[in-house]
Amino acid sequence: AARRGGEDVAVDVKSAAASCLRAGAEEAAVKAQIAGAMSVVIAALGEDGEREGLRKTPARFAQALLDFTKGYRSSPAEVFGDAAFDEDHHEPVCLNNIEFFSLCEHHMVPFFGKCSIAYVPSGKVVGLSKLAKVVDLFAKRLQVQERLTTQIARAIMCGIGARGVAVHVEAQHLCMVMRGVQKAGAYTVTTSMQGCYQEDPALRAEFFAMIKR
Repeated sequence: AARRGGEDVAVDVKSAAASCLRAGAEEAAVKAQIAGAMSVVIAALGEDGEREGLRKTPARFAQALLDFTKGYRSSPAEVFGDAAFDEDHHEPVCLNNIEFFSLCEHHMVPFFGKCSIAYVPSGKVVGLSKLAKVVDLFAKRLQVQERLTTQIARAIMCGIGARGVAVHVEAQHLCMVMRGVQKAGAYTVTTSMQGCYQEDPALRAEFFAMIKR
């Protein structure tokens, strides 16, 4: 039995190594595709892609874009795992001012700001870092703020079986600063209320009072 267990472990290790190699090859192919497209963009702008300052830009851009969108390569289930644990606490838990950065899907320029989250446990609480990781999971994608806010709330609601979840996002969009109307200092505010937060005005009022402290 001990020998069989060792064989099983060896098979698992080989399988994991093969998966990593496949993932690495796929990522390299995606990087090459993005870099090639960026080379075309640079040339279309009238720039010399072979000059020193731009020679490595396509590859750098490809790596940066994959970093900016790494949320596509994870899921709420992976974030939460078995991090929820039993606790006799039934009052709201609030985590304020979680910083995030995302890319507007319309112009692919950044928007950034802060997210505040509260949830009412239903017999289980979760490590606070998991809430911040869920924010990054969805922020690291091509996004609109309205969808980002709702995705965060629903993922927490389902991921830990909460009685209710409230999410408040305040962000500045560079697509409104660098181009278009060019209104620096304008912030967009969105909220999503799930479960008991949607049903109970007093809970919503308590949430807004907590995040203004």
